[in-house]
Amino acid sequence: MAVSGTTKALKDIMRIDAGINGDAQYIEQITWMLFLKAFDFKEQEWETTEDDYYEIVPEKYRWRTWAEDPEGVTGEGLISHINEMFSSLRKLDISEDPKHRKWLIRSIMEGVNNFMKSGTLLRQVINKINADIDFYNMPSGHLFNGIYESMLKDLQSAGKSGEFYTPRPVTHFIVEKVDPKLGDTVLDEAVA
Repeated sequence: MAVSGTTKALKDIMRIDAGINGDAQYIEQITWMLFLKAFDFKEQEWETTEDDYYEIVPEKYRWRTWAEDPEGVTGEGLISHINEMFSSLRKLDISEDPKHRKWLIRSIMEGVNNFMKSGTLLRQVINKINADIDFYNMPSGHLFNGIYESMLKDLQSAGKSGEFYTPRPVTHFIVEKVDPKLGDTVLDEAVA
């Protein structure tokens, strides 16, 4: 699948989630997941090629451990695991870190958030990333360039093409207050 198709599919899944309220959050969400997947790929390489390799990401937080199985943890269990993982990675002990790899993980994880509220939707996003992004068969480093360019293009064109999405909490609030019944007609002034 083309990179633009992947980023669109990821965005379509995230758009359903109550915690994603715009393109900035969608980009941050994809970024930390791709970073952890890519870092795990590199850590596997270091394990086999470096005599002085030392564990960077604890085993239970490595992408291959919790994310690669499409039938793996999902729902509230996944959200709980992600929250625990973020907390742990933000506190990595960097005192014995000669190659500054733990420092890198800790620094990056200090600056990102998991915005998704649905562990089921998050599992769908993870499975899509795993299905479409394979570092073992990647021809070159151009994959990340393509993903980045695709996300930037989405940001630039969203307003121009009339794509303005109402944040889920606002949608839920409106529905709660309007309390529509089956058969009611609602006028959407934005499209009228």
